[in-house]
Amino acid sequence: MNVNLHIAIVGGGPGGLTLARLLHVHGIAATVFEREAHPLERPQGGTLDLHEESGQEALRRAGLEAAFRAIARYEDQGSRVLDKAGRVLFEDEDASAGNRPEVDRTALRAILLDSLPEGYVRWSHALREALPRDDGRWELAFEHGVEGPYDLVVGADGTWSRLRPLLSPYQPQYCGLSFIEFGIDDIDQRHPALSRLVGRGKLWVEGDGKAIIAQRNGNAHVRGYAMFRVPVGWTEARFDLAAPASLREALVREFNGFDASLLELIRASNDHFMTRSLYALPVGHCWAHRRGLSLIGDAAHVMSPFGGEGVNQAMLDAAELARLLVERADWDSAVAEHEASMFARVADMAKEAAEAAATQLSHDSEAFVPELYRNHQAEKKLISEAGAA
Repeated sequence: MNVNLHIAIVGGGPGGLTLARLLHVHGIAATVFEREAHPLERPQGGTLDLHEESGQEALRRAGLEAAFRAIARYEDQGSRVLDKAGRVLFEDEDASAGNRPEVDRTALRAILLDSLPEGYVRWSHALREALPRDDGRWELAFEHGVEGPYDLVVGADGTWSRLRPLLSPYQPQYCGLSFIEFGIDDIDQRHPALSRLVGRGKLWVEGDGKAIIAQRNGNAHVRGYAMFRVPVGWTEARFDLAAPASLREALVREFNGFDASLLELIRASNDHFMTRSLYALPVGHCWAHRRGLSLIGDAAHVMSPFGGEGVNQAMLDAAELARLLVERADWDSAVAEHEASMFARVADMAKEAAEAAATQLSHDSEAFVPELYRNHQAEKKLISEAGAA
């Protein structure tokens, strides 16, 4: 076991924190550097479904299964697909079936942070650059100064990783899909009709080459997305985030022709809007191993969210890297073995996610989306039946 390693983890998201927790469980110290000033500096994004064989498996290895079950929403696994007239094209019969429960990103991050000793996460540390030393180790430069040296630096710093250029020349490419994100507060009490419309899980409404997606989060909050297939920068140029009332009406105009009951999802939104665009690395992205540096999660293999593998694979990356660092005497060979295994594991998932993104809002996507959800429902059933056996 490599208990004397000096390890730095850049990025305090689910992947980086899972890695820190697993190393801590096995007596290997690590320091997490996070650019945010504190855990609640910004919204962490929407709800996640954690898969039994990846995200949940990582939490089991980390000794956090009970903590996860306390925050998991097994009752919110449902899906509904409607056309723009409000007709139901697909609906789960049982929203609580299966074993891919929803969990809010903020709640997941909280249980991971609570599992680490004080001082493991260094907040307000935005990486400027990683500096190689003559002895093969690395130093990390931040605004406040230089930290290190470290034997191993793991980049868990997301889509626009500052460490990736040291390993790979590839940059994420725009997938052609952009979103306006919005939220509906206290939907059960304030908007009961919309609460019934969304149901227990995710609602997908598509027509005229655009879509409205609404997903139930915890505490009666619904996070919504208006999705468009447009050139990069289109949403930023078209909508003024600083003027929520006019933005709301502009969104309603964009969805002219959708049933009035569906447009109420937009009209009921609060004043907090964000723009999001989908980016992905090339399918099969990999790099030549370099001593002392590695990547996990979106830093290594960011893909479209259509498949729900992003956070799940990031957490499994962390679990597998930690396992090999514990089991192998030669830590550098352990990192190289992990990278090779990770490249092979995510290749098909990245391909499927890229194909799904390419099909969204296509001329035949109103037929494709219900079929996608039927396949997802069948997969959940198989996993559930396998677990019961």
